[in-house]
Amino acid sequence: DVVFNHTTEGDHRGPTLSFKGLENSAYYILDQNPALYANYSGCGNTVNSNYSIVRRLITNCLSYWVTEMHVDGFRFDLASVMARGESGQLLSSPPIIWSIESDPVLAAAKIIAEAWDAAGLYQVGSFIGDRFSEWNGQFRDDVRRFVRGDDQTVKKLASRIIGSPDIYVLPDREPNRSINFITCHDGFTLNDLVSYNEKHNEANRQNNADGANDNFSWNGGVEGPGKVEIENLRERQIKNFFLVLLTSQGTPMMLMGDEIRRSQQGNNNAYCQNIPSTWFDWGQVKKASGLLLFVKNLVNFVQTHAVFQQERPLNIQNDGVHPSIEWHGVALNMPDWTDTSHSIAFTLCHPETDERFFIILNAYWERLSFELPPAKAPRSWKRLIDTSLEPPEDFSDLSTALEIKGASYDLQSRSCALFVER
Repeated sequence: DVVFNHTTEGDHRGPTLSFKGLENSAYYILDQNPALYANYSGCGNTVNSNYSIVRRLITNCLSYWVTEMHVDGFRFDLASVMARGESGQLLSSPPIIWSIESDPVLAAAKIIAEAWDAAGLYQVGSFIGDRFSEWNGQFRDDVRRFVRGDDQTVKKLASRIIGSPDIYVLPDREPNRSINFITCHDGFTLNDLVSYNEKHNEANRQNNADGANDNFSWNGGVEGPGKVEIENLRERQIKNFFLVLLTSQGTPMMLMGDEIRRSQQGNNNAYCQNIPSTWFDWGQVKKASGLLLFVKNLVNFVQTHAVFQQERPLNIQNDGVHPSIEWHGVALNMPDWTDTSHSIAFTLCHPETDERFFIILNAYWERLSFELPPAKAPRSWKRLIDTSLEPPEDFSDLSTALEIKGASYDLQSRSCALFVER
């Protein structure tokens, strides 16, 4: 048993808990003191959501919001709290979760779980139910580490790109139930992720002790606003993040404002602030017009091609019938899975719609030359995206896309590229 004090911030009077857990499960025994709240939510107390009256309140509220307020769906913060019983034990079949799933009024609503809670229960890949999508926190961390240039990231990145089959191992779990994201309302914005090595939460008046410490961020060499060359690198990194996010299997989630480099000046826990840095600055729409155009084009691109809309896992080899992915390194069919690798390339094919794409992700700090797969005559490879180029050259339409004549492509450091066979 591991015994620890489970308290809220600033309050050290919380109950002592005893953890008795197996993998991916937790069971808590509280002190026999009814004056103390169980704090699985991190907010100081937790309501027993599986109590019959509370369960009815929750489902009635959700139904009202759908029928009367026309809400499209819900994301349940720290949803694993709903998997606990009255003593905090993990339930194998939580009534509230099945009530939400089976409610006919909610049948068309999106339901998304943040499949963990503040007391250590982590259920990403195993959240109970047949409908819930799940925030894929490992996608966030693994993509951040790869783009930053960390070692030991390429294998994990490849798994995230194909829908995280190492996480979602249960049968009939469609890839689109993985909610892929880089940033969310908690933590750094995407601009701050590439601009700060450390959090800067001093304005929150908690001596910078609040907010997450492990952000997997990189400032490009200067903390905070930098010179032109630093800002150009940061914008390239932002485009790299967007390309990985939107071309991966699963459902992508974007944080509003990332497409125009919204910044909170390094504050990664700004919920308590109502100041300009937490507002949406509409002046940034013009200032970041090049990045905004890139993101709009990329969103439109993935939404209009079938290979990015798959509800079943991709084949690892192209059989000429099913949608597939093939892995490469700087040489064709030779991906570098070693710990010190910082690049990967892959071919995406969808035979039924006659789609074929080649994507290169180079997180290395030097330029690399990548072999291109042979194009099927009379076609050739055309470059649609190269994140190292300035807008609008960074994203071309088919009519202006550069035709690649040679058998390889030189890609700048910390850049990504996408080619289409036409």
